[in-house]
Amino acid sequence: MSMKVEIWSDVVCPWCYVGKRRFESALARFPYRDDVEVIWRSFELDPSAPPSDEAQGNYADHLARKYGMSIERAQAMLDNTTAVAASEGLDFRFDLSRRGNSFDAHRLLHLALEKDMQDQLKERLDHGTFTKGLPISDHQALTRVALEVGLDEVEVKDVLTSDRYADAVRGDEAQARAYGISAVPFFVVDGKYGVAARNPPSICWKC
Repeated sequence: MSMKVEIWSDVVCPWCYVGKRRFESALARFPYRDDVEVIWRSFELDPSAPPSDEAQGNYADHLARKYGMSIERAQAMLDNTTAVAASEGLDFRFDLSRRGNSFDAHRLLHLALEKDMQDQLKERLDHGTFTKGLPISDHQALTRVALEVGLDEVEVKDVLTSDRYADAVRGDEAQARAYGISAVPFFVVDGKYGVAARNPPSICWKC
């Protein structure tokens, strides 16, 4: 028995990190877990987002502007998200989180996929974003994280200074559109069965 699970996700999506942890918990209880291949697919919540150093600021203010709500309600959403994350053993620090463009991070995840290190890099990027305030589009920060999981420095720099894997990222996103994916995380099993993770009704993380 073998199974392939493809997960469309973004490294700046808090519910994707929560979904990753919940999926891992479920997979740990699956008797055939060693026969499951997991691939993280690219999905940008905001392809037009500027670099991280141009997108700093209060996270609640950002949500309030984006969804047309009060800052108080936005902060309540963040508090709820933080509490849910804590129930999964995650320490979310929205006071440190820095928004930014995730395209280059997704390109590195494709490099990591080729090297069988994708899940390790995905974990470090998610953790960095929501716990450590990682500037997700900063090349020095991305290089540091990639080297920490064991990727080759020359290859990492080659990716970040070129358009390598850009087509792979766009291909994932084109497939997401073909599947009708509008919010993440989204799970596809063996290219046949799609499962949209249900987020709390108070907020929907989508384009």
